[in-house]
Amino acid sequence: MEAVKEILPLLLQGSLLLLVFALGLTATAADAAYLFRRPGLLLRSVAAIDVAVPLVAVVLVAVLPIAPLAKLGIVLMAVSPLPPLVPGKQLKLGGRAPYVCGLYVAVSLLAIVLVPLTMAILSAVFPGDVWIAPAAVAQVVFVSVLLPLGLGMAVRRLSPRFAERAAPVVSKLASLLLALAFVPILIAVWPAMGPLLGNGVALAIAAVVGTGLLAGHLLGGPDPEDRTALAVASATRHPGIALLIAKTNFPTENMAPAVLLFLIVGLVAALPYQVWSKRRAAVRPAAVET
Repeated sequence: MEAVKEILPLLLQGSLLLLVFALGLTATAADAAYLFRRPGLLLRSVAAIDVAVPLVAVVLVAVLPIAPLAKLGIVLMAVSPLPPLVPGKQLKLGGRAPYVCGLYVAVSLLAIVLVPLTMAILSAVFPGDVWIAPAAVAQVVFVSVLLPLGLGMAVRRLSPRFAERAAPVVSKLASLLLALAFVPILIAVWPAMGPLLGNGVALAIAAVVGTGLLAGHLLGGPDPEDRTALAVASATRHPGIALLIAKTNFPTENMAPAVLLFLIVGLVAALPYQVWSKRRAAVRPAAVET
C-alpha cells in the first residue's frame, strides 16, 4: 500500500508532463511567442485569468458562511492559473494552435510574478500573512511547462513527421495515465470532501468557474475559437500551484480535499459551456460552406 501511495503522485506528475510534451510536439517557437507579439490580446487574457477570477472568488468567500478550509481552497485555486490539461481541451474545442500554445506559455511565465503578487495583495487586504516565493513558482513553471514543452518542440524541429505521428499517441497515453492516477487519489480523499460541502460551497465554486467562462468569452476578441480557448483557460485552475501555496503557508492543513472538490465541481460546472462550444464549432463550418 505504501508503494502505491508513492507511485500515484509520480504517475500523476508524469502524465501531466507528457501532456505538455505532446503539446510541444505540435508547436513551434512562433506559437510559443504568439501572445507576446499581441500585447492587447495578452492583456485581455491576463485580465480574464488573473484578475476577474481571483477577484470574484475573494468576494464570494468573504460574504458566504462556508467552511474556512473550503474558503481557503477556493481562493488558492482562483489564484493558480492554467493547468497542463487545458491546452488539449482547448484544441479539442476548436482552439487555434498558436493561440493555445502562446496563451499557455505566456500565462505560465507571468504566473512567476502574478501569483506571488496576488498573494501579497490579499495578505495586505485581509488578515493573515500568506505568501509564495517567485522562485518556487518559477521552479514549477520550468519543470512542468518549459522543460517538457521545449523538449517536444525540439523533437518537432528535428523530425517533424515523427512529431506529427507521435503527438496523438503521447496525448492518449498521458490521458490514460492521468485517469489511472487520479481515480485512486480521488477515492482516497473522497471521505474528507463531504464535510466541506454545505452553505453554498458548490455554488460558490460554480460561480467562480462561471466568471472565468464569461470573462474569457467576452475578452477573447473577435475570433470565436480564441474566445472559447480563453474561456476554458480562465475557468480551469492549477491544483499543483494551489497545493504548493498551501504547503508553504499551511503545512499542517490537508488541502487536497478542498482543491480536488474545486476541481471536480469546476469540471461539472464548465460542461454546459463546452457542449455549447462544440455544437457551435460544428455548425460554423457548415454555415461557411453554404
